[in-house]
Amino acid sequence: MKLIMKTEFDNLRLNSKHDYETDSNGDKQVVKIYCGDLLIAKKIKQHKSIRFFGISGYEQYLS
Repeated sequence: MKLIMKTEFDNLRLNSKHDYETDSNGDKQVVKIYCGDLLIAKKIKQHKSIRFFGISGYEQYLS
């Protein structure tokens, strides 16, 4: 996975064709976005750091 911009992540998350799930564990929060069974992006928030990741070719899933 590679770093992507927040706007691209939001575009993937808000797409009605994609599902997402949130997992929190103490100070760490992970949001994963799926297209079917394929993980296409994730957001990791730990303390004050937020990073957005996408798979290679995530651009084809943008709306």
